[in-house]
Amino acid sequence: MGRRRTSVLDELLQLASRLHPWVGLILALVSYGYLSWLAQKPVPTPSPVPGQLSALVMGSLIQSLAKIGQFLLPGVFLVGALVSFIRRKKNEQLVETATATPGTEAVTGMSWREFELLVGEGFRRRGFGVKDLGGQGLDGGVDLVLSRGSERYLVQCKQWRAAKVGVAILRELYGVMAAQGVAGGYVVTSGAFTKDAVDFSVGRNIELIDGPKLRRLLEDAKSGAAPRQAVPAQEIRRDRLMPTCPKCNADMKLREARKGSQAGNRFWGCSRFPDCRGTSPLQSN
Repeated sequence: MGRRRTSVLDELLQLASRLHPWVGLILALVSYGYLSWLAQKPVPTPSPVPGQLSALVMGSLIQSLAKIGQFLLPGVFLVGALVSFIRRKKNEQLVETATATPGTEAVTGMSWREFELLVGEGFRRRGFGVKDLGGQGLDGGVDLVLSRGSERYLVQCKQWRAAKVGVAILRELYGVMAAQGVAGGYVVTSGAFTKDAVDFSVGRNIELIDGPKLRRLLEDAKSGAAPRQAVPAQEIRRDRLMPTCPKCNADMKLREARKGSQAGNRFWGCSRFPDCRGTSPLQSN
């Protein structure tokens, strides 16, 4: 299926709707003030000098566009701010609903789209930049793209009502992670994961978030408290202990060097990267 073509105004509206509502309002005021000034700026008197004719035509054209844009562009930013405000309120209500009752019953009662929005809001409150792909994601069922510093993470929110998520989902996500060159990935469910899925995640920078972990993530995000388990963090099984960062004592995660003489080698890196760059060598069993 071909990608739907969008206009510049559509792109601006989408951008504005992802910003904080106050940012949209400020952009609306600034754009209105500047374009209004430009629209009212006196047009130079026509001159017979040939070299000034093109400048006069260009100035008149810019002024004409400013007269239209002084209402159109601020309107786009205002609509975007309204959409952002409504979206944030809806996401806040989803978090309230998900944490109001014990267990994961409230989450499993949500639609798949509400579940994606809920997960995105949880990561956003943990300090990630969140890009919601809205069902138009990459191959491999990626629903959200997270960013923190220079690193990106891919998130799958599929099978939120499934009792257990199998390894096939993780294999699919890992292929996209490798193709996109991202730092890691998350698979989120309100249920649980099969043993094969858990085993596959070890050492591949894929964080598995099951029902109890999701609830803790949302509760911590709602209260603004420090995460009980640092995010991102790699849960290590098979009786291997997760070390803490020698610099800040946060949990560490398995990483793989992608450049230099150590390319391809795995090591422990601080989960708070890039805020903390602590590392530890990976000890073999």
